[in-house]
Amino acid sequence: MPAVTVDNPLTLPRVATPDPAANTPRPVLTVVTAPEGFEGEGFPVRRAFAKINTKHLDPFIMMDQMGEVEYGVGEPKGTPWHPHRGFETVTYLIDGEFIHKDSHGGGGHLGGGDTQWMTAGSGILHIETPPESLVATGGLFHGIQLWVNLPASDKMTAPRYQDIHGGHVKLLSTPDGGAILRLIAGELDGHQGPGATHTPITLLHASITPGAQVTIPWRRDFNALAYVLNGDGKVGAEGRPVHTGQATVFGEGDTLTISADRQQDSRHPNLDVIILGGQPIREPVAWYGPFVMNSHRELEQAMKDFQSGSFGHPID
Repeated sequence: MPAVTVDNPLTLPRVATPDPAANTPRPVLTVVTAPEGFEGEGFPVRRAFAKINTKHLDPFIMMDQMGEVEYGVGEPKGTPWHPHRGFETVTYLIDGEFIHKDSHGGGGHLGGGDTQWMTAGSGILHIETPPESLVATGGLFHGIQLWVNLPASDKMTAPRYQDIHGGHVKLLSTPDGGAILRLIAGELDGHQGPGATHTPITLLHASITPGAQVTIPWRRDFNALAYVLNGDGKVGAEGRPVHTGQATVFGEGDTLTISADRQQDSRHPNLDVIILGGQPIREPVAWYGPFVMNSHRELEQAMKDFQSGSFGHPID
C-alpha cells in the first residue's frame, strides 16, 4: 500500500505547518474501534463510524473499510444490483480492481489509487464486481466506501459519476517529507483535490513514516475525523494512542495533529490514515438501507419509486 506514491516526498508541494501561536489545536473527543462484518456477496468490511454519535458525523453517513484481504483463486466478491437515493457514494480503491455498472449506463473500472464518486441523487441502481481476471487469479483487495449526505435541495438532483484516476489525485507532503498526503477532494492549505462535491468536504489519505508527525490546517466550520487503515500512532496534541481499525473524532479548533509510532509492523511500514471533514448540513436525517432522505415519508416514496422501476433496471 498504496498504489499512488512517490520515491521522494520532498519533490512534492508542501503543506505548511500552521503557527501554533496563532492556531488552536483540535482536541480528541473520542477514539472508537470499528466492528467487523461482511457486505454484498461476502467481502469483509470494518464499519469505521458505527460507534460514533451521529452528531459528530454530519455531513457523512457511514464509511466502510473494504478488506484488506488477500483473495485466493475464485474468492473475490462483489455486490449484487442495489438502489441508492439521496446521497453520494465515494469508492476509493487502494489495492486491487473493481468494476462499477449502473442503470443509466454509467460506471467504469477502478484500479489501485482510483476513486469513483457517484452522486445517487434522485435514484440509481448499481453493481460492484471484481473483474474476471481477478477472480481467476485472486489477489489483494483493499479500499474504502464513504457515504456523503446531500442537502434537501440536492437530494433529487440527476445522478452522475466522477471517475478520478489515481494519477489526478493531488499529491502533497509535509515540510520535512515525513508524510505523503493524497488530496482526493476539497481544499488543504491552498491546494485543491480533483473531486467535485455538492457538500463542502475535504478528503485525504495520509501515509506517515515511522516517527514522523503531521500537523495540518483544518477549516474551523468543518467537523474532523480520522480513520486508521493500518499502523500504530497517536492523535491530537495530547498524543492519544490509535491503531488499525480505529476512528478518531476531533473537537473544535484550527489544526489536526497525527503522528506515527517509531515501530510499525512488517506488512505495513507506514501509518496510513483517512482524514476527512465537512460542513455540517444540519438537517433531519431519515436513513433506511440504501436511501438517505429527510423524512420517513420521503423514504416510503423512495421505496415505491424503486419498486415501480423509476430507478432504472439492471444492465447486462
